[in-house]
Amino acid sequence: MIDLITIGETMVAFIPETNTRLRYVSKFGKAIAGAESNVAVGLSKLGHTSGWISKLGEDEFGEFIIRELRGEGVDTSRVLHTTEYPTGIMFKQFSADKESSVYYYRKGSAASTLCPQDLDEEYIKQAKILLVSGITPALGESCRKTLVRAIEIVHEQGGLVCFDPNIRRKLWSEEQAKETLQPFLDVSDIVLLGEDEAEILLNETMPEKIIEALRKHNVRWIAVKMGNKGAYVADSKHECFTPIYPMKVVDSIGAGDAFNAGFLAGLLENRPIAECGKMASIMGAFAVSAPGDVEGIPNRKTFNQILANTKETNR
Repeated sequence: MIDLITIGETMVAFIPETNTRLRYVSKFGKAIAGAESNVAVGLSKLGHTSGWISKLGEDEFGEFIIRELRGEGVDTSRVLHTTEYPTGIMFKQFSADKESSVYYYRKGSAASTLCPQDLDEEYIKQAKILLVSGITPALGESCRKTLVRAIEIVHEQGGLVCFDPNIRRKLWSEEQAKETLQPFLDVSDIVLLGEDEAEILLNETMPEKIIEALRKHNVRWIAVKMGNKGAYVADSKHECFTPIYPMKVVDSIGAGDAFNAGFLAGLLENRPIAECGKMASIMGAFAVSAPGDVEGIPNRKTFNQILANTKETNR
């Protein structure tokens, strides 16, 4: 069995060395960026097995992504390569106050051509949890069908499906997102979403109402992410508020993915819902402590020390 398998696009992210508009930037660092692979890396750092499925261009950017994810312990053995389409890229922009903006160059990318025939069904059957996000269906109809088929495979084997709507307004309209993503709520065991996404998909803004609405979709575990206001987490019987873990913000992008990794690690370890929320909060906080999506995430030894100190403080 594999603790987590996920499907989606990962791009090469170019990160400016100065906090100004891109037109004035002359030097960049590079990192990998993809919501789904970020979660896979987070789980791997916490000692769980994870696999990432995607399609990359037969190019240097694709090779860079594979090298980075393998180095983080993520299984990339089911990633496909194509000479017909390129690997997607993106640029980050930081303002003077370090607020992040993102510019995508992913139209016609290799990952946007994913289709159900690309799936290794025997591999997917091994997943304890399948993580899917709303980003992948936004890339095209064949990508949506790929996720639908993967969900069917996992449920046939008794595995769990985790859904993060991750609505990207640069990829489609709110109306398109709502029409396409609402059906995923009905086939998900775990839903991890932001307040704004809940408003689009459920027409609810209060955490208690969001949780109530998702329970009507038979969702068993829930997290409502509220940024620097903390989060609400719930299972089928209990719900509680999770405050943020205090940390200096360097780059806010990637916090939600790290939060997801911490929450899912808690579920995989059969921890109470409140502790799942605490683990998620710590992971999210450390993700924003460094440039890049995963560079700030702690390993298991460091994480355990932080979690133990947090428990002591709460006594």
